[in-house]
Amino acid sequence: MGKTSEELRQILNRIDHRGYPAYKDTRGIYQFGRYLLAIEHVQGDPFASPSRLSVKVPGKYAGFPAELYDKPYKRIALSDYLIRSFQHQTDRYSFQAKGSGKSGMISVTRCGQEILDRTACTIDEKNGDITVRFEVGFPANGRTINAGELIRILFDFLPECVEKALYYKKADKTRVQKVMELSVDQEYIRNQLKEQNLIAFVADGSILPRESGVSQRPMKQAVAFQSPESMKVTMKLPFHGELQGMGIPRGVTLIVGGGYHGKSTLLKALESGVYPHIAGDGREYVVTDPCAVKIRAEDGRSIRHTDISMFINDLPNGKDTTAFDTEDASGSTSQAANVTESMEAGATTLLIDEDTSATNFMVRDELMQQVIHRDMEPITPFIERVRAIYDEFGISSVIVAGSSGAYFQVADHIIQMERYVPKEITEIAREAASAYPRLQIPQDKLKMPSGERIVKPDGNLRHKGRIKMKTMGRDGVMLNHDTIDLRYVEQLADSEQLTSLGHILRCMEEEIFDGHKTVGQAVEAVWKKLCMQGLSAVCEGSSVPGNLAMPRKQEIYACVNRYRKLGTVTKK
Repeated sequence: MGKTSEELRQILNRIDHRGYPAYKDTRGIYQFGRYLLAIEHVQGDPFASPSRLSVKVPGKYAGFPAELYDKPYKRIALSDYLIRSFQHQTDRYSFQAKGSGKSGMISVTRCGQEILDRTACTIDEKNGDITVRFEVGFPANGRTINAGELIRILFDFLPECVEKALYYKKADKTRVQKVMELSVDQEYIRNQLKEQNLIAFVADGSILPRESGVSQRPMKQAVAFQSPESMKVTMKLPFHGELQGMGIPRGVTLIVGGGYHGKSTLLKALESGVYPHIAGDGREYVVTDPCAVKIRAEDGRSIRHTDISMFINDLPNGKDTTAFDTEDASGSTSQAANVTESMEAGATTLLIDEDTSATNFMVRDELMQQVIHRDMEPITPFIERVRAIYDEFGISSVIVAGSSGAYFQVADHIIQMERYVPKEITEIAREAASAYPRLQIPQDKLKMPSGERIVKPDGNLRHKGRIKMKTMGRDGVMLNHDTIDLRYVEQLADSEQLTSLGHILRCMEEEIFDGHKTVGQAVEAVWKKLCMQGLSAVCEGSSVPGNLAMPRKQEIYACVNRYRKLGTVTKK
Protein backbone atom coordinates (compact mmCIF):
# COMPACT_ATOMS: atom_id res chain seq x y z
CA MET A 1 0.00 0.00 0.00
CA GLY A 2 1.42 3.40 -1.00
CA LYS A 3 2.03 6.23 1.41
CA THR A 4 0.60 9.72 1.23
CA SER A 5 2.44 12.72 -0.13
CA GLU A 6 2.44 14.21 3.37
CA GLU A 7 4.34 11.20 4.66
CA LEU A 8 6.98 11.86 2.03
CA ARG A 9 7.17 15.48 3.15
CA GLN A 10 7.66 14.33 6.74
CA ILE A 11 10.47 11.97 5.68
CA LEU A 12 12.20 14.78 3.82
CA ASN A 13 11.90 17.17 6.76
CA ARG A 14 13.30 14.49 9.06
CA ILE A 15 16.39 13.77 6.95
CA ASP A 16 17.14 17.39 6.03
CA HIS A 17 20.83 18.32 6.56
CA ARG A 18 21.80 14.69 7.11
CA GLY A 19 24.35 12.78 5.05
CA TYR A 20 23.31 12.09 1.45
CA PRO A 21 22.73 8.30 1.92
CA ALA A 22 19.71 9.14 4.12
CA TYR A 23 17.83 10.01 0.92
CA LYS A 24 17.34 6.24 0.51
CA ASP A 25 14.61 6.51 3.16
CA THR A 26 12.42 8.15 0.50
CA ARG A 27 12.13 5.03 -1.66
CA GLY A 28 8.51 3.97 -2.09
CA ILE A 29 5.18 4.87 -3.69
CA TYR A 30 3.26 8.00 -2.70
CA GLN A 31 -0.24 9.22 -3.52
CA PHE A 32 -0.21 12.76 -4.92
CA GLY A 33 -3.85 13.61 -5.49
CA ARG A 34 -4.80 11.96 -8.77
CA TYR A 35 -1.43 10.34 -9.51
CA LEU A 36 1.11 8.07 -7.87
CA LEU A 37 4.76 9.07 -7.51
CA ALA A 38 7.25 6.19 -7.22
CA ILE A 39 10.83 6.80 -6.08
CA GLU A 40 12.39 3.63 -7.44
CA HIS A 41 16.14 4.17 -7.17
CA VAL A 42 18.02 6.78 -5.16
CA GLN A 43 21.48 7.87 -6.28
CA GLY A 44 24.40 7.24 -3.93
CA ASP A 45 25.73 10.80 -3.96
CA PRO A 46 24.94 14.09 -5.74
CA PHE A 47 27.53 13.41 -8.45
CA ALA A 48 26.24 9.92 -9.34
CA SER A 49 23.61 9.05 -11.96
CA PRO A 50 20.34 10.80 -10.98
CA SER A 51 17.59 9.07 -9.02
CA ARG A 52 14.92 7.18 -10.97
CA LEU A 53 11.28 8.17 -10.48
CA SER A 54 7.98 7.46 -12.17
CA VAL A 55 4.53 8.96 -12.23
CA LYS A 56 1.42 6.86 -12.81
CA VAL A 57 -1.81 8.57 -13.78
CA PRO A 58 -4.86 6.25 -13.75
CA GLY A 59 -6.73 6.24 -17.04
CA LYS A 60 -9.93 7.54 -15.47
CA TYR A 61 -8.09 10.71 -14.51
CA ALA A 62 -5.81 11.01 -17.54
CA GLY A 63 -8.94 10.90 -19.67
CA PHE A 64 -7.47 10.10 -23.08
CA PRO A 65 -10.17 8.52 -25.30
CA ALA A 66 -9.63 4.81 -25.99
CA GLU A 67 -9.57 5.42 -29.76
CA LEU A 68 -6.21 7.14 -29.26
CA TYR A 69 -4.50 4.01 -27.86
CA ASP A 70 -6.59 0.96 -28.81
CA LYS A 71 -3.93 -0.40 -31.22
CA PRO A 72 -0.23 -1.01 -30.49
CA TYR A 73 0.97 1.51 -33.09
CA LYS A 74 -1.44 4.12 -31.69
CA ARG A 75 -0.15 3.55 -28.15
CA ILE A 76 3.45 3.99 -29.31
CA ALA A 77 2.53 7.22 -31.13
CA LEU A 78 0.58 8.62 -28.15
CA SER A 79 3.36 7.63 -25.74
CA ASP A 80 5.86 9.45 -27.96
CA TYR A 81 3.66 12.55 -27.88
CA LEU A 82 3.34 12.39 -24.08
CA ILE A 83 7.12 11.99 -23.59
CA ARG A 84 7.76 15.08 -25.71
CA SER A 85 5.05 17.03 -23.85
CA PHE A 86 6.35 16.01 -20.43
CA GLN A 87 9.93 16.79 -21.43
CA HIS A 88 8.84 20.23 -22.66
CA GLN A 89 7.33 20.94 -19.25
CA THR A 90 10.21 19.59 -17.17
CA ASP A 91 12.76 21.58 -19.18
CA ARG A 92 11.29 24.71 -17.61
CA TYR A 93 12.19 23.48 -14.13
CA SER A 94 15.39 21.49 -14.60
CA PHE A 95 18.18 22.89 -12.38
CA GLN A 96 15.81 25.50 -10.91
CA ALA A 97 16.51 23.78 -7.60
CA LYS A 98 20.14 24.47 -6.77
CA GLY A 99 22.91 22.44 -5.21
CA SER A 100 26.09 20.47 -5.91
CA GLY A 101 26.63 17.88 -8.62
CA LYS A 102 23.44 16.95 -10.47
CA SER A 103 21.22 18.65 -7.88
CA GLY A 104 17.97 19.90 -9.37
CA MET A 105 18.32 18.06 -12.67
CA ILE A 106 15.05 16.76 -14.13
CA SER A 107 15.73 14.52 -17.09
CA VAL A 108 13.29 12.86 -19.48
CA THR A 109 14.11 10.85 -22.61
CA ARG A 110 14.73 13.12 -25.59
CA CYS A 111 13.04 11.56 -28.58
CA GLY A 112 14.50 11.89 -32.05
CA GLN A 113 12.67 12.03 -35.37
CA GLU A 114 11.66 8.37 -35.19
CA ILE A 115 8.70 7.17 -33.14
CA LEU A 116 9.95 4.27 -31.02
CA ASP A 117 8.42 2.02 -28.38
CA ARG A 118 10.07 3.41 -25.21
CA THR A 119 9.91 2.64 -21.50
CA ALA A 120 9.92 6.40 -20.77
CA CYS A 121 6.15 6.27 -21.23
CA THR A 122 3.80 3.31 -21.31
CA ILE A 123 0.04 3.21 -21.67
CA ASP A 124 -2.07 0.33 -20.38
CA GLU A 125 -4.12 -0.94 -23.31
CA LYS A 126 -7.01 -1.99 -21.04
CA ASN A 127 -7.62 1.04 -18.84
CA GLY A 128 -5.47 3.84 -20.28
CA ASP A 129 -3.21 4.18 -17.21
CA ILE A 130 -0.20 6.31 -18.13
CA THR A 131 3.23 5.72 -16.57
CA VAL A 132 6.06 8.18 -17.23
CA ARG A 133 9.61 7.41 -16.08
CA PHE A 134 12.25 10.09 -15.56
CA GLU A 135 15.28 11.07 -13.48
CA VAL A 136 15.82 13.70 -10.81
CA GLY A 137 19.06 14.87 -9.25
CA PHE A 138 18.26 14.92 -5.54
CA PRO A 139 19.59 18.26 -4.22
CA ALA A 140 22.50 18.55 -1.79
CA ASN A 141 24.89 21.11 -0.41
CA GLY A 142 28.19 19.32 -0.77
CA ARG A 143 27.12 15.85 0.34
CA THR A 144 24.52 17.08 2.79
CA ILE A 145 20.83 16.67 1.99
CA ASN A 146 18.95 19.81 0.95
CA ALA A 147 15.42 18.52 1.47
CA GLY A 148 13.81 21.91 0.96
CA GLU A 149 14.92 21.98 -2.67
CA LEU A 150 13.65 18.44 -3.29
CA ILE A 151 10.31 19.45 -1.76
CA ARG A 152 10.16 22.26 -4.34
CA ILE A 153 10.76 19.75 -7.14
CA LEU A 154 8.30 17.09 -5.97
CA PHE A 155 5.54 19.30 -4.54
CA ASP A 156 5.70 22.43 -6.73
CA PHE A 157 7.40 21.69 -10.05
CA LEU A 158 6.34 18.09 -10.72
CA PRO A 159 2.57 18.49 -10.13
CA GLU A 160 2.58 21.36 -12.62
CA CYS A 161 4.37 19.21 -15.23
CA VAL A 162 2.00 16.28 -14.71
CA GLU A 163 -1.07 18.52 -14.88
CA LYS A 164 -0.07 20.18 -18.16
CA ALA A 165 1.39 17.15 -19.95
CA LEU A 166 -0.49 14.01 -18.88
CA TYR A 167 -4.16 15.02 -18.66
CA TYR A 168 -6.32 15.08 -21.78
CA LYS A 169 -8.29 18.09 -20.62
CA LYS A 170 -5.07 20.16 -20.74
CA ALA A 171 -3.82 18.71 -24.03
CA ASP A 172 -3.97 20.29 -27.47
CA LYS A 173 -6.78 18.01 -28.61
CA THR A 174 -6.37 18.81 -32.29
CA ARG A 175 -2.68 17.95 -32.15
CA VAL A 176 -3.31 14.72 -30.23
CA GLN A 177 -5.90 13.73 -32.82
CA LYS A 178 -3.38 14.41 -35.61
CA VAL A 179 -0.83 12.19 -33.88
CA MET A 180 -3.30 9.33 -33.88
CA GLU A 181 -4.36 9.94 -37.48
CA LEU A 182 -0.78 9.98 -38.71
CA SER A 183 -0.06 6.68 -36.94
CA VAL A 184 -3.10 5.10 -38.61
CA ASP A 185 -2.08 6.39 -42.05
CA GLN A 186 1.49 5.16 -41.62
CA GLU A 187 0.26 1.72 -40.58
CA TYR A 188 -2.09 1.66 -43.55
CA ILE A 189 0.81 2.33 -45.95
CA ARG A 190 2.88 -0.38 -44.23
CA ASN A 191 0.07 -2.89 -44.80
CA GLN A 192 -0.40 -1.72 -48.39
CA LEU A 193 3.25 -2.44 -49.23
CA LYS A 194 2.59 -6.15 -48.95
CA GLU A 195 -0.74 -5.99 -50.78
CA GLN A 196 0.72 -3.96 -53.67
CA ASN A 197 3.92 -6.04 -53.88
CA LEU A 198 6.10 -3.07 -52.89
CA ILE A 199 9.13 -2.80 -50.64
CA ALA A 200 8.84 0.95 -50.05
CA PHE A 201 6.71 4.04 -50.61
CA VAL A 202 8.11 7.59 -50.79
CA ALA A 203 5.41 10.26 -50.85
CA ASP A 204 5.58 13.20 -53.21
CA GLY A 205 6.58 16.31 -51.29
CA SER A 206 8.77 14.40 -48.83
CA ILE A 207 11.93 16.17 -47.69
CA LEU A 208 14.69 13.55 -47.64
CA PRO A 209 17.92 15.56 -47.05
CA ARG A 210 18.83 16.16 -43.41
CA GLU A 211 19.91 19.43 -41.84
CA SER A 212 23.50 18.28 -41.21
CA GLY A 213 25.61 15.25 -40.35
CA VAL A 214 24.75 15.71 -36.67
CA SER A 215 21.11 16.74 -37.05
CA GLN A 216 18.30 14.53 -38.30
CA ARG A 217 15.90 17.43 -38.77
CA PRO A 218 14.84 18.19 -42.36
CA MET A 219 17.07 20.46 -44.42
CA LYS A 220 15.60 23.88 -45.04
CA GLN A 221 14.92 24.83 -48.68
CA ALA A 222 15.64 21.27 -49.80
CA VAL A 223 14.24 19.88 -53.05
CA ALA A 224 10.95 18.11 -52.36
CA PHE A 225 10.69 14.53 -53.60
CA GLN A 226 8.69 13.98 -56.79
CA SER A 227 7.98 10.49 -58.08
CA PRO A 228 8.69 9.56 -61.69
CA GLU A 229 5.37 9.00 -63.48
CA SER A 230 6.22 5.40 -64.35
CA MET A 231 6.63 4.46 -60.67
CA LYS A 232 3.84 6.59 -59.23
CA VAL A 233 1.27 4.90 -57.03
CA THR A 234 -1.68 6.32 -55.11
CA MET A 235 -2.42 5.47 -51.50
CA LYS A 236 -5.95 6.19 -50.28
CA LEU A 237 -5.21 6.84 -46.62
CA PRO A 238 -7.94 6.70 -43.96
CA PHE A 239 -7.34 10.27 -42.75
CA HIS A 240 -5.00 12.05 -45.18
CA GLY A 241 -6.98 10.90 -48.21
CA GLU A 242 -5.25 10.30 -51.53
CA LEU A 243 -1.47 10.49 -51.39
CA GLN A 244 0.75 9.94 -54.40
CA GLY A 245 4.36 8.89 -54.37
CA MET A 246 6.94 6.47 -55.68
CA GLY A 247 6.36 2.79 -55.06
CA ILE A 248 9.46 0.60 -55.25
CA PRO A 249 8.37 -2.87 -56.39
CA ARG A 250 9.80 -6.08 -55.05
CA GLY A 251 12.80 -7.41 -56.94
CA VAL A 252 16.17 -5.81 -57.66
CA THR A 253 16.20 -2.00 -57.77
CA LEU A 254 19.23 0.06 -58.70
CA ILE A 255 19.69 3.71 -57.71
CA VAL A 256 22.26 5.49 -59.89
CA GLY A 257 23.41 9.02 -60.66
CA GLY A 258 26.30 11.40 -60.25
CA GLY A 259 27.92 12.26 -56.94
CA TYR A 260 25.95 14.59 -54.64
CA HIS A 261 22.71 14.10 -56.61
CA GLY A 262 20.85 12.30 -53.81
CA LYS A 263 21.43 8.55 -54.26
CA SER A 264 22.60 7.85 -50.71
CA THR A 265 20.07 10.35 -49.34
CA LEU A 266 17.24 8.31 -50.85
CA LEU A 267 18.73 5.07 -49.49
CA LYS A 268 19.11 6.64 -46.02
CA ALA A 269 15.44 7.58 -46.08
CA LEU A 270 14.56 4.00 -47.01
CA GLU A 271 16.75 2.64 -44.18
CA SER A 272 15.00 4.89 -41.69
CA GLY A 273 11.57 4.13 -43.18
CA VAL A 274 11.36 0.92 -41.15
CA TYR A 275 10.31 3.26 -38.30
CA PRO A 276 7.44 5.77 -38.28
CA HIS A 277 8.45 9.44 -38.10
CA ILE A 278 6.90 12.45 -36.43
CA ALA A 279 4.89 15.07 -38.34
CA GLY A 280 7.15 17.72 -39.81
CA ASP A 281 10.11 15.37 -40.21
CA GLY A 282 9.74 15.37 -43.98
CA ARG A 283 9.84 11.57 -44.07
CA GLU A 284 6.60 10.87 -42.23
CA TYR A 285 5.18 9.28 -45.38
CA VAL A 286 8.34 7.37 -46.30
CA VAL A 287 7.53 3.78 -45.35
CA THR A 288 9.78 0.78 -45.95
CA ASP A 289 9.35 -2.97 -45.61
CA PRO A 290 9.74 -3.43 -41.82
CA CYS A 291 12.13 -6.35 -42.36
CA ALA A 292 14.51 -4.41 -44.63
CA VAL A 293 18.15 -4.59 -43.48
CA LYS A 294 21.03 -2.28 -44.41
CA ILE A 295 24.12 -4.26 -45.48
CA ARG A 296 27.68 -2.92 -45.50
CA ALA A 297 31.30 -3.98 -45.15
CA GLU A 298 32.56 -4.07 -41.59
CA ASP A 299 36.32 -4.55 -41.40
CA GLY A 300 37.50 -6.25 -38.22
CA ARG A 301 34.18 -7.64 -37.01
CA SER A 302 33.88 -10.98 -35.28
CA ILE A 303 32.24 -13.85 -37.16
CA ARG A 304 31.15 -17.02 -35.37
CA HIS A 305 30.54 -20.26 -37.34
CA THR A 306 28.61 -18.44 -40.06
CA ASP A 307 27.78 -20.03 -43.41
CA ILE A 308 29.24 -17.67 -46.03
CA SER A 309 29.66 -20.35 -48.72
CA MET A 310 27.10 -18.62 -50.91
CA PHE A 311 29.77 -15.99 -51.59
CA ILE A 312 33.12 -17.41 -50.48
CA ASN A 313 34.45 -20.89 -51.22
CA ASP A 314 37.65 -22.84 -51.87
CA LEU A 315 39.93 -20.70 -49.74
CA PRO A 316 43.67 -21.29 -50.32
CA ASN A 317 44.09 -22.38 -46.69
CA GLY A 318 41.23 -24.86 -47.00
CA LYS A 319 39.17 -23.18 -44.28
CA ASP A 320 35.53 -24.28 -44.09
CA THR A 321 33.23 -21.47 -45.23
CA THR A 322 30.02 -23.26 -44.26
CA ALA A 323 30.94 -22.56 -40.63
CA PHE A 324 33.36 -19.67 -41.00
CA ASP A 325 35.03 -18.28 -37.90
CA THR A 326 37.31 -15.24 -37.49
CA GLU A 327 38.09 -12.50 -34.98
CA ASP A 328 39.09 -10.01 -37.68
CA ALA A 329 37.02 -10.24 -40.86
CA SER A 330 38.00 -8.45 -44.05
CA GLY A 331 35.60 -6.10 -45.84
CA SER A 332 34.37 -8.71 -48.30
CA THR A 333 34.12 -11.48 -45.69
CA SER A 334 32.24 -9.27 -43.25
CA GLN A 335 29.80 -8.17 -45.94
CA ALA A 336 29.21 -11.78 -46.96
CA ALA A 337 28.50 -12.64 -43.32
CA ASN A 338 26.20 -9.62 -42.97
CA VAL A 339 24.12 -10.80 -45.92
CA THR A 340 23.77 -14.41 -44.78
CA GLU A 341 23.13 -13.43 -41.14
CA SER A 342 20.44 -10.99 -42.29
CA MET A 343 18.82 -13.79 -44.28
CA GLU A 344 18.82 -15.94 -41.13
CA ALA A 345 17.26 -12.99 -39.26
CA GLY A 346 14.30 -12.89 -41.63
CA ALA A 347 15.31 -9.96 -43.84
CA THR A 348 12.99 -9.58 -46.82
CA THR A 349 14.86 -6.64 -48.37
CA LEU A 350 18.58 -5.82 -48.49
CA LEU A 351 19.67 -2.17 -48.72
CA ILE A 352 23.20 -1.67 -50.04
CA ASP A 353 25.28 1.43 -50.83
CA GLU A 354 28.47 0.91 -52.82
CA ASP A 355 30.11 3.70 -50.79
CA THR A 356 30.12 1.46 -47.71
CA SER A 357 30.66 -1.84 -49.52
CA ALA A 358 33.73 -3.92 -50.29
CA THR A 359 34.40 -3.50 -54.01
CA ASN A 360 35.49 -7.12 -54.55
CA PHE A 361 32.32 -8.35 -52.84
CA MET A 362 30.05 -6.28 -55.07
CA VAL A 363 31.51 -6.87 -58.56
CA ARG A 364 34.47 -8.12 -60.62
CA ASP A 365 34.84 -6.44 -63.98
CA GLU A 366 35.52 -8.29 -67.24
CA LEU A 367 39.20 -7.34 -67.44
CA MET A 368 39.91 -8.57 -63.92
CA GLN A 369 38.19 -11.86 -64.73
CA GLN A 370 40.42 -12.28 -67.76
CA VAL A 371 43.62 -11.62 -65.81
CA ILE A 372 42.61 -13.47 -62.62
CA HIS A 373 40.70 -16.53 -63.70
CA ARG A 374 37.52 -17.47 -61.83
CA ASP A 375 39.15 -20.66 -60.58
CA MET A 376 41.67 -18.52 -58.69
CA GLU A 377 39.08 -16.23 -57.07
CA PRO A 378 37.25 -17.65 -54.01
CA ILE A 379 34.74 -14.78 -53.91
CA THR A 380 31.49 -14.99 -55.87
CA PRO A 381 30.45 -11.33 -56.01
CA PHE A 382 27.01 -10.15 -54.98
CA ILE A 383 26.14 -9.19 -58.57
CA GLU A 384 26.21 -12.90 -59.46
CA ARG A 385 23.90 -13.84 -56.56
CA VAL A 386 21.45 -10.95 -56.29
CA ARG A 387 18.97 -12.33 -58.85
CA ALA A 388 18.95 -15.82 -57.35
CA ILE A 389 18.51 -14.38 -53.86
CA TYR A 390 15.27 -12.81 -55.08
CA ASP A 391 14.13 -15.55 -57.46
CA GLU A 392 14.74 -18.41 -55.01
CA PHE A 393 14.17 -16.78 -51.60
CA GLY A 394 11.99 -13.76 -52.41
CA ILE A 395 14.51 -11.35 -50.84
CA SER A 396 14.58 -8.03 -52.69
CA SER A 397 17.56 -5.68 -52.98
CA VAL A 398 17.92 -1.92 -53.36
CA ILE A 399 21.46 -1.02 -54.43
CA VAL A 400 23.08 2.40 -54.79
CA ALA A 401 25.68 2.29 -57.57
CA GLY A 402 27.59 5.24 -58.97
CA SER A 403 30.65 3.65 -60.55
CA SER A 404 29.66 0.25 -61.93
CA GLY A 405 27.11 -0.21 -64.70
CA ALA A 406 27.34 -3.99 -64.49
CA TYR A 407 24.27 -4.10 -62.23
CA PHE A 408 22.16 -2.78 -65.12
CA GLN A 409 22.01 -6.36 -66.39
CA VAL A 410 20.44 -7.80 -63.24
CA ALA A 411 18.16 -4.96 -62.11
CA ASP A 412 14.36 -4.99 -62.51
CA HIS A 413 14.09 -1.24 -61.98
CA ILE A 414 16.71 1.49 -62.36
CA ILE A 415 16.24 4.93 -60.81
CA GLN A 416 18.51 7.82 -61.72
CA MET A 417 18.82 10.64 -59.18
CA GLU A 418 19.45 14.00 -60.83
CA ARG A 419 19.62 17.04 -58.54
CA TYR A 420 17.56 15.10 -55.96
CA VAL A 421 14.86 14.34 -58.56
CA PRO A 422 14.32 10.63 -59.42
CA LYS A 423 13.84 9.42 -62.98
CA GLU A 424 13.20 5.86 -64.08
CA ILE A 425 15.74 4.87 -66.77
CA THR A 426 15.29 1.10 -66.79
CA GLU A 427 14.85 0.68 -70.55
CA ILE A 428 17.57 3.18 -71.46
CA ALA A 429 20.07 1.49 -69.14
CA ARG A 430 19.18 -2.01 -70.38
CA GLU A 431 19.66 -0.93 -73.98
CA ALA A 432 23.08 0.52 -73.14
CA ALA A 433 24.01 -2.65 -71.23
CA SER A 434 23.07 -4.88 -74.19
CA ALA A 435 26.25 -3.76 -76.00
CA TYR A 436 28.39 -5.33 -73.29
CA PRO A 437 29.12 -9.04 -72.68
CA ARG A 438 26.54 -10.82 -70.60
CA LEU A 439 27.40 -11.62 -67.02
CA GLN A 440 28.46 -15.17 -66.28
CA ILE A 441 25.97 -16.15 -63.60
CA PRO A 442 26.75 -19.35 -61.66
CA GLN A 443 24.11 -22.00 -62.23
CA ASP A 444 24.48 -23.71 -58.86
CA LYS A 445 21.36 -23.99 -56.74
CA LEU A 446 21.50 -21.68 -53.73
CA LYS A 447 20.72 -22.95 -50.26
CA MET A 448 19.38 -20.75 -47.51
CA PRO A 449 22.11 -20.35 -44.85
CA SER A 450 21.66 -23.22 -42.45
CA GLY A 451 21.36 -21.26 -39.21
CA GLU A 452 22.39 -24.44 -37.38
CA ARG A 453 24.74 -22.71 -34.93
CA ILE A 454 24.32 -23.92 -31.36
CA VAL A 455 24.94 -21.20 -28.77
CA LYS A 456 27.07 -22.08 -25.76
CA PRO A 457 26.83 -19.88 -22.64
CA ASP A 458 29.94 -18.00 -21.56
CA GLY A 459 30.86 -19.87 -18.37
CA ASN A 460 33.50 -17.34 -17.36
CA LEU A 461 30.97 -14.52 -17.58
CA ARG A 462 28.52 -16.36 -15.33
CA HIS A 463 31.12 -17.35 -12.78
CA LYS A 464 31.93 -13.69 -12.18
CA GLY A 465 28.54 -13.25 -10.53
CA ARG A 466 26.24 -10.42 -11.58
CA ILE A 467 26.78 -9.45 -15.22
CA LYS A 468 27.38 -5.72 -15.51
CA MET A 469 26.11 -3.88 -18.58
CA LYS A 470 27.20 -0.51 -19.97
CA THR A 471 26.14 1.38 -23.08
CA MET A 472 28.72 3.34 -25.07
CA GLY A 473 26.40 5.82 -26.75
CA ARG A 474 25.75 4.76 -30.35
CA ASP A 475 28.97 2.73 -30.59
CA GLY A 476 28.13 -0.45 -28.71
CA VAL A 477 27.48 -2.14 -25.39
CA MET A 478 29.66 -3.89 -22.83
CA LEU A 479 28.95 -7.01 -20.80
CA ASN A 480 31.48 -6.88 -17.97
CA HIS A 481 34.62 -6.06 -19.99
CA ASP A 482 33.49 -7.55 -23.31
CA THR A 483 32.56 -4.99 -25.99
CA ILE A 484 29.97 -5.61 -28.71
CA ASP A 485 30.73 -3.17 -31.52
CA LEU A 486 27.48 -1.92 -33.10
CA ARG A 487 28.77 1.19 -34.88
CA TYR A 488 27.97 -0.23 -38.30
CA VAL A 489 24.52 -1.58 -37.52
CA GLU A 490 23.11 1.49 -39.18
CA GLN A 491 19.40 1.03 -38.55
CA LEU A 492 19.79 1.47 -34.80
CA ALA A 493 18.18 4.89 -34.54
CA ASP A 494 18.71 5.73 -30.87
CA SER A 495 21.23 4.99 -28.12
CA GLU A 496 18.33 3.74 -25.99
CA GLN A 497 17.97 0.82 -28.42
CA LEU A 498 21.60 -0.08 -27.70
CA THR A 499 20.91 0.07 -23.96
CA SER A 500 18.02 -2.32 -24.54
CA LEU A 501 20.27 -4.64 -26.55
CA GLY A 502 22.65 -4.75 -23.58
CA HIS A 503 19.80 -5.82 -21.29
CA ILE A 504 18.58 -8.32 -23.89
CA LEU A 505 21.99 -9.91 -24.35
CA ARG A 506 22.52 -10.12 -20.60
CA CYS A 507 19.12 -11.83 -20.25
CA MET A 508 20.06 -14.27 -23.00
CA GLU A 509 23.37 -15.11 -21.27
CA GLU A 510 21.62 -15.66 -17.95
CA GLU A 511 18.44 -17.42 -19.07
CA ILE A 512 18.45 -18.56 -22.70
CA PHE A 513 21.90 -19.64 -23.92
CA ASP A 514 21.86 -23.26 -22.73
CA GLY A 515 24.13 -25.12 -25.13
CA HIS A 516 21.17 -26.64 -26.99
CA LYS A 517 19.43 -23.75 -28.80
CA THR A 518 20.59 -22.38 -32.13
CA VAL A 519 21.19 -18.66 -32.53
CA GLY A 520 17.81 -18.38 -34.22
CA GLN A 521 16.00 -20.29 -31.50
CA ALA A 522 17.66 -18.18 -28.80
CA VAL A 523 16.69 -14.91 -30.49
CA GLU A 524 13.15 -16.09 -31.13
CA ALA A 525 12.85 -17.07 -27.44
CA VAL A 526 13.86 -13.63 -26.19
CA TRP A 527 11.75 -11.94 -28.87
CA LYS A 528 8.70 -13.88 -27.65
CA LYS A 529 9.37 -12.59 -24.10
CA LEU A 530 9.64 -9.03 -25.42
CA CYS A 531 6.41 -9.29 -27.42
CA MET A 532 4.51 -10.64 -24.41
CA GLN A 533 5.97 -8.50 -21.61
CA GLY A 534 7.77 -5.60 -23.27
CA LEU A 535 11.25 -4.50 -22.27
CA SER A 536 10.47 -5.16 -18.61
CA ALA A 537 11.02 -8.84 -19.48
CA VAL A 538 14.79 -8.33 -19.73
CA CYS A 539 15.32 -5.85 -16.86
CA GLU A 540 16.82 -6.82 -13.53
CA GLY A 541 14.55 -6.52 -10.51
CA SER A 542 11.06 -5.02 -10.49
CA SER A 543 12.10 -1.50 -11.50
CA VAL A 544 12.06 -0.64 -15.21
CA PRO A 545 14.47 2.13 -16.24
CA GLY A 546 13.06 4.90 -18.39
CA ASN A 547 15.91 4.91 -20.90
CA LEU A 548 15.06 1.89 -23.08
CA ALA A 549 13.72 1.74 -26.63
CA MET A 550 12.68 -1.40 -28.48
CA PRO A 551 15.05 -2.59 -31.22
CA ARG A 552 13.88 -4.71 -34.12
CA LYS A 553 14.42 -8.46 -34.07
CA GLN A 554 16.97 -8.01 -36.87
CA GLU A 555 19.13 -5.81 -34.62
CA ILE A 556 18.98 -8.42 -31.84
CA TYR A 557 20.40 -10.93 -34.31
CA ALA A 558 23.06 -8.38 -35.30
CA CYS A 559 24.05 -7.84 -31.66
CA VAL A 560 24.30 -11.56 -30.93
CA ASN A 561 26.33 -12.15 -34.10
CA ARG A 562 28.85 -9.45 -33.12
CA TYR A 563 29.34 -10.76 -29.59
CA ARG A 564 32.97 -11.91 -29.55
CA LYS A 565 32.42 -14.09 -26.48
CA LEU A 566 29.60 -15.94 -28.21
CA GLY A 567 30.38 -19.62 -28.09
CA THR A 568 28.92 -21.47 -31.07
CA VAL A 569 29.26 -24.90 -32.56
CA THR A 570 27.76 -26.20 -35.79
CA LYS A 571 24.79 -28.48 -35.23
CA LYS A 572 25.56 -32.07 -36.20
